[in-house]
Amino acid sequence: MKKLLLSSVAVISLAAVATPASAQGLKLDLGGHYKGYGVINSQDEATGSEARSVDWLQETEIHFGGETTLDSGLTVGAHFEADSDANDSFSVDESYAYFAGSWGRVNLGDEDGSAYLLQVAAPSADSNVDGIRQFVQGVNYMVSPMGAGFMNWDGFDYDNDLTNDANKLTYLSPIMNGFQAGVSYTPDTQDLASRQGVTGAPGGFANSSLAGVNADDVDGAWGEAYEGAVRYEGSFNNVGVIAGAGYTTVRLEQDGAVAAAAGEDDYDEWNAGLDLDFGAFGLGVVYTENNNGSDTNGADSNETWVVGADYTTGPFKLGVSYLNNENEALQTAGTEVETDRYTGGVVYTYGPGMSFRGSISYIDHEVEGSSTSDTDSTNLLLGTQINF
Repeated sequence: MKKLLLSSVAVISLAAVATPASAQGLKLDLGGHYKGYGVINSQDEATGSEARSVDWLQETEIHFGGETTLDSGLTVGAHFEADSDANDSFSVDESYAYFAGSWGRVNLGDEDGSAYLLQVAAPSADSNVDGIRQFVQGVNYMVSPMGAGFMNWDGFDYDNDLTNDANKLTYLSPIMNGFQAGVSYTPDTQDLASRQGVTGAPGGFANSSLAGVNADDVDGAWGEAYEGAVRYEGSFNNVGVIAGAGYTTVRLEQDGAVAAAAGEDDYDEWNAGLDLDFGAFGLGVVYTENNNGSDTNGADSNETWVVGADYTTGPFKLGVSYLNNENEALQTAGTEVETDRYTGGVVYTYGPGMSFRGSISYIDHEVEGSSTSDTDSTNLLLGTQINF
């Protein structure tokens, strides 16, 4: 009898929860992707260390959410993303609500800001490898002569996402004559340590929840952030044009009793990009720069140039790209690391949302004044992407 009563309560509870959701007219969307690659890797290695020459790499995400449009014309929705980590377990990557209408769109919560959402990307050989945001790369920097401290754990790409997925408010204007603008405000970009009064480090950007609001005046921590971006999409004389620029500043907190560390400063980043389409041909260039959150000469410069071109014929897209990055903060202050990456590849679309991808990249890292730390590598990646 007790089990019967508990079962009845469970059924009634589920009905009570489900009925309002149906009445609201929400449409549940489910999506995501699988990106899997076989890798053949040849790279310089530190003495006593060795990287695999053949391996398999993959990246997966699941997206879900709900959306409805009210009689007033207001669209209301929520979006969630979970992605895989190094342990093949899923964790929430993004979660936010949005409101949209003829006046534009507002995002509230854990989502990238306007500087990234409106950023222009250059054509690529394989957008997962040499695109605006890198998902797959074969070099193991843990065993390279440069050492683990060199690695940019977000990959060698050029996305302007200083605020990452920190909780924020973003407004995107409607598109008018091809132009769109956006602004974002992030109350705090710091991680959980800042809520506990501990000086944090850039990155992490955990979101507030039951821990309450973040601590303020945490000296040496980056706090609130402001972003702005503009973008244009149109055509002139049968040439497709996409152009845009964005700027982000993350404020350094220095109001407490303890002074910020020497050399730290507001974290500033900006980008400009242009992409041109001549029929089946595409050509683009992007430049982005940030100051590494530093005001010290010899550590306050991080510049990236990307040039790309592609050609589409039927289900095939052939592409090439070149990335150059000069960063003064990847090693010790005053020691610049220059990275050159050359990539060529082809993408074959064999069905809706399904593609085979192949690319080869040559990457050269040169450490100023230390030839023994230089790292060269060649990567052949063959894989598939399946969107659902």
